[in-house]
Amino acid sequence: MKKILFFVFLLISANVLADDAKNEWHNTELTDATIAKIQQAKYQYKKCVADEMQKPVYQQQDTRRATDSIMKQCEPVLAGMREVYITEKVPGIIADRHLKQMRMQTTRDALQSLMFSEAARKSAQSQ
Repeated sequence: MKKILFFVFLLISANVLADDAKNEWHNTELTDATIAKIQQAKYQYKKCVADEMQKPVYQQQDTRRATDSIMKQCEPVLAGMREVYITEKVPGIIADRHLKQMRMQTTRDALQSLMFSEAARKSAQSQ
C-alpha cells in the first residue's frame, strides 16, 4: 500500500514540476538597433504625453478625465512600439506586458503631474 501511495505521489509531483511552455521564459536576443528603436518609440510616447499635457484644454477638465484623454491621444504612438517588438519576433505576451507596464507608469506620472498643477493653481487663486 505504501508503495502505491508513494508512486501516486511521485506522479503528481512530476506533473507539478513539468515545464509549462506558455509561462516559461525564453531569452530573446535583441540587437542594439532593435533596442535603439524601442527606446526611440518610448521617447516618442513620453514626448507625446508631455506635449498633450501642455495643452490648455486639459487644465479646465477633471484631472482623471484629462489623464484619460491624454493617454487615448497617445495610444497610436504606443502601438508603434508594439510593431517594433512583433517585427523582432518578441513573443506577444511579453511585448504586451512591457507596454502595459509602461502605459500604467506613464498614466500614474501624468495624473500626479496634473493633480500637482491643479493644486498649485487652486493655491494661487486662494491667496
